[in-house]
Amino acid sequence: MTERARPHIGPDYLVAGRYRLQSKLGGGGMGAVWLATDRLLNRDVAIKQVLSTAGLSEAEAERLRAAMVHEGRVAAKLSHEHAIAVYDVVLEAGEPWLVMEHLPSRSVAKALAMVDTLPAVEVAQIGAQVADALAAAHAAGIVHRDIKPGNILVADRGASVGLAKLSDFGISRGAGDTGDEPDGVITGTPAYLPPEVARGATPTPASDVFSLGATLYTALEGQPPFGFDDDENDVVTRAAMGQIIPPTRSGILTQPLLHMLEPAPQRRPTMAEARDEILTAAFGPGTGAYILGVPLRTEDGTIPSWAARNSAAGLRGPHAAPLPRPQRTPTAAPAPAAQRRQNTGSFIDNLPNGAPLAIGAGVLIGLVLLIAIIIAVM
Repeated sequence: MTERARPHIGPDYLVAGRYRLQSKLGGGGMGAVWLATDRLLNRDVAIKQVLSTAGLSEAEAERLRAAMVHEGRVAAKLSHEHAIAVYDVVLEAGEPWLVMEHLPSRSVAKALAMVDTLPAVEVAQIGAQVADALAAAHAAGIVHRDIKPGNILVADRGASVGLAKLSDFGISRGAGDTGDEPDGVITGTPAYLPPEVARGATPTPASDVFSLGATLYTALEGQPPFGFDDDENDVVTRAAMGQIIPPTRSGILTQPLLHMLEPAPQRRPTMAEARDEILTAAFGPGTGAYILGVPLRTEDGTIPSWAARNSAAGLRGPHAAPLPRPQRTPTAAPAPAAQRRQNTGSFIDNLPNGAPLAIGAGVLIGLVLLIAIIIAVM
């Protein structure tokens, strides 16, 4: 049987009679991502084209199509202000396409290519926002399985500038899914793998906690917790042994990070607990309302320069108040020298306020009584 000719995919191509392709935004393991126009709703969307199944057996091609449809269904369960929304899954020329929210943005990975490391207060905001989205995902039975700097986007223009969102649930699955992955296949990015997944275990919500911790560690330290290595097998080996490099630049986030990076999954916090630990360490307890759902801010309340286009860098938005800071218990300071000298005065000088007046009145009364007694005796 003659194979059906495949259409040429490029700008102006119309997907499913509705989505007009504009330009390619990027690509990844699952396929290319395009900027497109939804002609029905007249809005920009990001649309993900699965890699061509040409040359695959029908069984392999069907498995790939099913995986893409699964991705859309899983991601569509989640609606959260810090997660990229999935709108639709469509078939075009026998291949599935995933239609998503388009967020003009810069990934944390691109930010790190520009500035090497990020300040702890900015990493704390990213961590809390993404953890909040993942806590909602876990509550819906969704495990992300591939959290890394490239999958965290920060809006760099428009009304959402500075807002962090988690993207790419490309290898996500419901927590109850059995899956059909071959034995020994490790899913995820080696540099951010939890030890149990590196050893071949099925990813769980606790695995996402470790991967988010590894991502935040990278943003603070300038390298992943297992270091850089061209040989991915060596990275996986270190990950399997839980051999993280002790952090040296994490500052206020050291304890929350080490808790998230516990080698044993049962010793890690839940994602909601990790979010709260990050918030408390960086900003104080009960500060979620000041951090979640609002743009990232520097210490003085402006949009970080790495997170915005030149026209928006340094601007103060509607949430431009200075960041809350944790309340530290003050340590009693020694009394000034002048005060110490004053405290070495007479007994009466050191009495509480009003005490000298009371003593004087008592002495006066005593004298009056003494005089009265002398007169009576005479």
